[in-house]
This record gives sequence, structure tokens and C-alpha cells, in this order.
Amino acid sequence: MTKTDVKFKIPAEWEPQSCLWVGWPSHNDDDRWPGVTLLNARQEIAAMISVVAVGEPVKVLACTEEAAASARVMVGDVAEIVVAEFGDVWMRDTGPIFTRDGYALRFGHNGWGGKYLYDNDDTIGDIIAERSGKGAVKYDYILEGGALDHNGKGAILTTRQCVLNENRNGWDEETATQALKDAFGAQRICWLDQGLRGDHTDGHVDNLARFVGENTVLCQTACNVEDPNAALYEETAQALREMGFDVVEMPSPGLITDEDGNVMPASYMNFIITNGAVVMPSYGALREDEALLVLKGLFPDRKVVSVSSRAVLTGGGSFHCITQQEPVYDEE
Repeated sequence: MTKTDVKFKIPAEWEPQSCLWVGWPSHNDDDRWPGVTLLNARQEIAAMISVVAVGEPVKVLACTEEAAASARVMVGDVAEIVVAEFGDVWMRDTGPIFTRDGYALRFGHNGWGGKYLYDNDDTIGDIIAERSGKGAVKYDYILEGGALDHNGKGAILTTRQCVLNENRNGWDEETATQALKDAFGAQRICWLDQGLRGDHTDGHVDNLARFVGENTVLCQTACNVEDPNAALYEETAQALREMGFDVVEMPSPGLITDEDGNVMPASYMNFIITNGAVVMPSYGALREDEALLVLKGLFPDRKVVSVSSRAVLTGGGSFHCITQQEPVYDEE
């Protein structure tokens, strides 16, 4: 199927979901998992799945038979294991964006601006769309799902650093705004400037600010004076208020570095919202309990927990990055 004039309905993440797709670490190399073993990352993801699976079906994508076998052992019967070829686990970016009216929107993928080019990352979204039984609608430009956040009412949060980056489409803001409105049936594109330091995605918004209500956005404040994103957090909150949003803030993880001392894009914003649970990534950082309490206050009808994501972060992202939700569809 090609692009149509249908005004697609993109649900907010807190709306009912039919299942959650999860990428399973499948490649044992330092390029994808530097400084950690596959076992570490798999253990964290299995722990996250055990929380989510209580409230909705989970479909785990494994790239090899060895990876699938490990998933069956570590996840057990709480999830369906799907063997399919992909380059890396970041299904938020390489998978389709599902619409409430029964479509799987597919965009081009160029390895996050040419930085991480792996075989089959540009095709795994087609496989997920086919397995879902939904019609794929394809667009001929580059876009990653983690670059956008939706409120379910036609507003989209995104960043200029990523979407307007010349390593994606070379768009100006006017062109990008129209393209996003056309693709998602959106009425409003809300532009923030920069993403987190150390974010290889060039500033995905799902590490910076997230809708937690139709007009409410959650973002972070500096954990302490060493927080490398302190100024960015202040600028982001101010920009959101100027856009007319109600802003809720919680402490960030602060400075988290890799084994070489480089700043890593650790963020509590990379939480996932599912039918029965909200899972916040844990990095063993200061003030984590305070951050979790804020999320609990925002989602009182769900189980809100933190699960270790330190090894997954070493691979480049966290729980939101490795997942993609499939909604309950209008016809269902």
C-alpha cells in the first residue's frame, strides 16, 4: 500500500494496547554491546517483560536461533518468541508506528544518520507489519519512532536537532512540519531544540520529554550540580510552558558515564507505558526513588516500577527504545 489521503489516528501510549513488541539482544559483538555481555542486557529485558506481560501480550523479536532459545529460557511462557532478521534491538526506531485505525506506518531508516548501518534494520518494520496483519503505508523519507511523542489528540513533540538534521532528510522546519502533519494527521508539531548530551540518535525526544496526558508533559530537572544536561532541562521546561503545556518535572539520573568516561544518554524519560504497568529504567543513580514517586503519581491506575537498564543503556538506549506498542484498533 502507498500513502493515501487517510488522516491516520495515532494513539497516545497510555491508550489500550493489543501487544508490545520487544527487541531481544541477538548479536554478540562490541559494536552493538560494548563492555557488556549479552547475558547482562538479556537479563534486564527479561525482567522488564515479566512486569509487562501480566497486563498484555508480549512479542519478543530474536534474530537468530541461539537468541530465540535464550529468550525462551529467560522469558518462559509469558511471551511469544518471533524469529526475524534485524540489525539491532531498537524497535522503537526501526519498527512501524501503528495507527488506531489499523495501519502500520513505515519510514525509511539510514542507521541514525549513517552512524550505525546494520543489515535488515531497514526491513524489520515490514516483517512486524506483516505479522500484525495490518496494512503497511510507506513513506520515502527517514524517520525514527523515538524522534516523536504523541498525545493521541493530534499533537507531536519532537526536536530540531534530530528531525532537521542534515544527516536525515535535509529538511527545513516548514517542510518537516508539513510532512509530519501529513503522515500522522497531526494538527500541531511542538519543536524543542536539543536532545541529551551523548545521545547517538541526535537528540530523540523520548529521552527528553514525554506526554503523560493530553496537555501534560513530563520532563527532568538536574539531579545535582554535576548533571551534564542541567541547562537543557531548564530550557526544555520553559519552552514547554511557553507552548501552553502543563509541565511536570522529576529528577534526572544525573551524570552517567561509560567505561571510558564518556557521558551516556541516561534518562528516566525512556520509560514505557503499558496496559497494566509503567516501567522506568534504573541506572542505580541518586534520587531515583523521587523520580519513581512522580511517575506513580501520574499513573495511579498502573503498577509503576523501576527495572535495571544499565546494560541496555551501554548498547545505546533503554526500554522505550527497544519496544513498540501495537494499539487496540477501532474495529476491535
